[in-house]
Amino acid sequence: MKKSVLIIGGGIAGLRQSQNQLDGGWKIESEQRLEKQFKFHDFLQALQFTNRVGQIAGEQGHHPGIFLTYGEVRLQIWTHKIGGLTESDFTLAAKINELK
Repeated sequence: MKKSVLIIGGGIAGLRQSQNQLDGGWKIESEQRLEKQFKFHDFLQALQFTNRVGQIAGEQGHHPGIFLTYGEVRLQIWTHKIGGLTESDFTLAAKINELK
């Protein structure tokens, strides 16, 4: 089954509007990806969060860049196929927001 991709229109203004609909500190980096840092009390909590993100990403068929270290997880989301942001990126970010 092939997924369709809806590209965010309106240039940077369209990206900012989509960003404003997200809660929780997601940033648009280089007008090409969403990025957010999550803090935890220890490594185990960060790892458990990472695994939950992985489960959602697998369900969505959309996989973020994940950086995991003691007490911290940093996520980067973008659509690799176009090297930029699509509606799918913002959908995944919103689902991840529901985890914490």
